[in-house]
Amino acid sequence: MADTNLAFWTVCPGHGELRPATLHPPAAGEVLVRSLYGAVSRGTESLVFRGEVPESEYQRMRAPFQEGDFPGPVKYGYISVGVVEDGTGAQAAALRGRVVFCLHPHQTRYVVPARAVIPLPPGLPPARAVLAANMETALNACWDGAPGMGDRIAVVGAGVVGSLVAWLCARIPGAEVELIDIDPGRARLADALGLGFRLPAAAGAECDLVFHASGHPAGLATALELAGQEATVIEMSWYGRTAVSVPLGGAFHARRLGIKSSQVGHVPPQKSPRWTYRRRMELALSLLVDPRLDALISGETAFQDLPALMQRLAFEPAGALCERIRYPDAGTRDDPTTNSGDDSCTA
Repeated sequence: MADTNLAFWTVCPGHGELRPATLHPPAAGEVLVRSLYGAVSRGTESLVFRGEVPESEYQRMRAPFQEGDFPGPVKYGYISVGVVEDGTGAQAAALRGRVVFCLHPHQTRYVVPARAVIPLPPGLPPARAVLAANMETALNACWDGAPGMGDRIAVVGAGVVGSLVAWLCARIPGAEVELIDIDPGRARLADALGLGFRLPAAAGAECDLVFHASGHPAGLATALELAGQEATVIEMSWYGRTAVSVPLGGAFHARRLGIKSSQVGHVPPQKSPRWTYRRRMELALSLLVDPRLDALISGETAFQDLPALMQRLAFEPAGALCERIRYPDAGTRDDPTTNSGDDSCTA
């Protein structure tokens, strides 16, 4: 299996498999990347794997370099760290031998335009760089929420993205940040990241800003309860086709609360005149050099076991944070720099 170029496909809802992937030689301006590590974006990829992408969102939800269509067969994913093995043209030649991040589906080797890969900054291990897409999402949410010095901030949902939002906000001078989750075991994660942790019943109220990243409607209700007068809740959870009940009665209107969506597919308007997607990703990668962020990686799975991992994360995800994927020979050739089947489904 290690000698065959393979990609992970969701064949139909709830069933995935590894399939052979054809490679063409790099054309002008393209690079060949050998994957070292990947990761599963547990929220979005689980929705894709379960077939819960609304038909109205089929086009907006397409990932870079996706093949196939929702609900399946579809090759989907956007977290890949690898080494550039070959390339054509001056830009590609300059990347040869570099470890890079790319928004590519799960695949052992692939060819993409050289502009689609971003070299890792010095000090960032490839194994931690799999958090880049999550950090980019957290960074975008902070831009949407615009937390300020001295703000009292609550983050509801201590998953990977919520924890990263809290970690970013805690770096703001004078900010009081609480990471909130119904799982008391997340207190260990918060401690590893240098964050305060509370169960919902013990969380501080009258917050200046609240982020909701739990993925559950009950978490959104908690976020609204914690928001102070005329405060804003940044809604980061995406529910796919699931209808969500939002408690807009009670004191919601009297307190003049706001709910604002945040989605990484767009750079916020106040940033877009100056910030490109590439500049945002470069910043996300640079923020990952802190070794404390390794606490967000809860497990590692060999690429050949990815179908079973997706099954577990989609239907029994308890306790999982970032689940890293390890490709063949990643350990021995980790960082060369110093810095099958048909479309039928019976499952």
